[in-house]
Amino acid sequence: MNAQAGFYVTKPGFFTLLQDAGRRGVTHMGLTSGGAMDRHAWAWANHLLGNRYGAAALEITFGGAEFTIGLNTQIVVTGAEVQLTVNGAPKPLWTTLQLNSGDVVAMSAPRAGVRAYLAVRGGFLVDSELGGSCATVVREGTGGLQGKGQPLKEGDFLPCIPASPLAVHRKIPHQWIPDYRAALTLDVLPCAQVERFPKRTLTTFFSNAYTLSPQSDRMGARLTGPTLEVSVRQLTSEGTSLGAIQVPADGQPIILLQDRQTIGGYPKLGAVTPRSLDALAQRPPGSSLRFGEISLEGAQQKERQFLAFFSTAR
Repeated sequence: MNAQAGFYVTKPGFFTLLQDAGRRGVTHMGLTSGGAMDRHAWAWANHLLGNRYGAAALEITFGGAEFTIGLNTQIVVTGAEVQLTVNGAPKPLWTTLQLNSGDVVAMSAPRAGVRAYLAVRGGFLVDSELGGSCATVVREGTGGLQGKGQPLKEGDFLPCIPASPLAVHRKIPHQWIPDYRAALTLDVLPCAQVERFPKRTLTTFFSNAYTLSPQSDRMGARLTGPTLEVSVRQLTSEGTSLGAIQVPADGQPIILLQDRQTIGGYPKLGAVTPRSLDALAQRPPGSSLRFGEISLEGAQQKERQFLAFFSTAR
């Protein structure tokens, strides 16, 4: 193996994707936004390295990945609670780490959470295409290392630039790291179609727990729980949005996620806020969750605070 400036994928893990902040301005072409499922963990990984907001990083679902490093650089791993090792020695998460050419970085299956994020100083050098993004969307065949929407596989080479100058060594205080085992209540904005649901349906929705189904993926989070009654079962298809809560004929809600379809005809009860979707992205199938209503102003304030911090602070 010839040492080059980049990462060699020696074990791709269960499902590892290149992800950035996602696409913009492509919905009219029938394409979804894609992007990191847990923006909070992804943004912290880049932020600790001084990378710009939007830099490409690796989203490693269910761990089991290994990389051989072909340059001197720095990395940060955030998100799911994996055991991170460098040349077999345990290393901390949510902390800048110095790597040398030839080092081997490995991650175990997560003990909590679902998705780990690995960022490198300067970001991975991958061409941005549609929507100014390299976000990998497997279903649409867009983005990723080759621009064809493929997950990383053994033997892939991820180019990046040597870390010069080095980022300041930083780590996140323990109290700022999310607890992915904690009980989860998702913030919901009622939408324009909420009046198509009887009042008793809304009471059922907001006062009961739902379970995340194993049929969930990057396209949608399928839930099981008390059946939701709706007055109109099918509408004329219209554009969908991130976080929209569709209620199909069986009354079991579906939350649309980053790789969602762009149109749909099921009635929508409301939308889960982007900040709550970050937390949802780290819950495994079988997790219990609840819903709580939030005002538009409250949701906007949380999102503005998130974007203002990560897009400006270094």
